[in-house]
Amino acid sequence: MRPYDAFLLISFGGPEGNEDVIPFLENVTRGRGIPRERLAEVGEHYFMFGGISPINQQCRDLVEAVRADFSANGVNLPVYWGNRFWDPLLTDTVAEMAKDGVRDVVALATSAYSCYSSHGAYIVDIETAREAAGPDAPRIDLVPPFFDHPGFVDPLVEHTRQALERLPAGERDSARLLFSAHSIPTDMAEASGTPEQGYGPNGAYVAQLAAVARLVSERLGVDNAHEVVYQSRSGPPSQPWLEPDVNDRIEELAGEGVSSVVVVPHGFVSDHMEVMYDLDHEAADTARGLGMHFARAHAPGTHPRFVSMVRELVTERAAPDAGVARLSDLPTCPADGAGCCRVRPVAS
Repeated sequence: MRPYDAFLLISFGGPEGNEDVIPFLENVTRGRGIPRERLAEVGEHYFMFGGISPINQQCRDLVEAVRADFSANGVNLPVYWGNRFWDPLLTDTVAEMAKDGVRDVVALATSAYSCYSSHGAYIVDIETAREAAGPDAPRIDLVPPFFDHPGFVDPLVEHTRQALERLPAGERDSARLLFSAHSIPTDMAEASGTPEQGYGPNGAYVAQLAAVARLVSERLGVDNAHEVVYQSRSGPPSQPWLEPDVNDRIEELAGEGVSSVVVVPHGFVSDHMEVMYDLDHEAADTARGLGMHFARAHAPGTHPRFVSMVRELVTERAAPDAGVARLSDLPTCPADGAGCCRVRPVAS
């Protein structure tokens, strides 16, 4: 077994007050030339909720749940947490680990899929944080994307079933299941995995999202039609991004006579700001404005099966010959993202 002496949870980070919002968005967009007016526009999403993104508290809850699960199952690893764009910053956490004498770390990012923005960028930020920490920086081994692990899929199944049950009884069998993920530029999607690696022309990200939507639908044992939609587009109109947008698709479905939709945020680990604003606010308003019934499933969050998955991924990483629990036959992404997640298209 490869020894580890700490576990590190890496997340995106988010503001925790109105005064944090613009500085946080400046961190996220630094070097991309985003006008301040656009930051203020996006900031309104946060100001609706008092400037507080739920993601930091969700990470605190997950950290505590993982610590308890580790303790109950004999995994003797201290648990650290660092964010890419807000306190506690990853650079500070890596420096703290170096000061604590930590030398070999297994890390998990709060993102389950393969592409630059959901895996490769985390690797780059790990390298940057290690360089900043200097020669005593620990080695950090990032767990590969875990989209098809039972610990990710099973909570989505349970939460989707619960969402269906929140619809009127007469609407449940005919409700359309819309599996929603963060849109990314099409060139980034295509670079996330090639046909030579076993993926289609749209890349690993699209194939993995489709696989999880299929797995959840099959395990529900229902006949509801399902499809993948996208949300949270932020690029210029001239740049192609993955479609269809969730709101556009809801409008089309209403025109086709569909009366109920259940939106499943299968592209996300927790119910953070983009889920709350883009789905609970915008998509819900779109559906109800068209006279449709709407329900939104929860992301995995701190579901016990998701928490136990973290431990399983850690132990599987420590003993790779033991194999990894997977529900699909899609190719695995290398842990270092070589050839797929490390590719960042110039246009993005």
